[in-house]
Amino acid sequence: MGKLRILTVCGNGLGSSFACQMAVEGVLKGLGVDCKLDHDSVSSVASAARNFDMIIAAENFKTQIESANTGLPCVFLHRLVDKKEIEEKVTPVLKDMGLL
Repeated sequence: MGKLRILTVCGNGLGSSFACQMAVEGVLKGLGVDCKLDHDSVSSVASAARNFDMIIAAENFKTQIESANTGLPCVFLHRLVDKKEIEEKVTPVLKDMGLL
């Protein structure tokens, strides 16, 4: 695998998913993970997922994202820009993917 490709998701694919993207980039840089991130709306997950390796979104979108059946590992956050929460929830997924 080259760069890990992560999609951050929010309702409209604008503000909160972009803020989350920036927070996730900071965490992954600190962990030494080479990654490429983008952000989009929850309604675009099914079509966009084929271009990514992981999805990160707010907990309130869990049902919608899981129903899209992307087959990708998903991380659901209570606080989209909380770097401690991001690291706690992303680290086990990265270990499962063999990236840590």
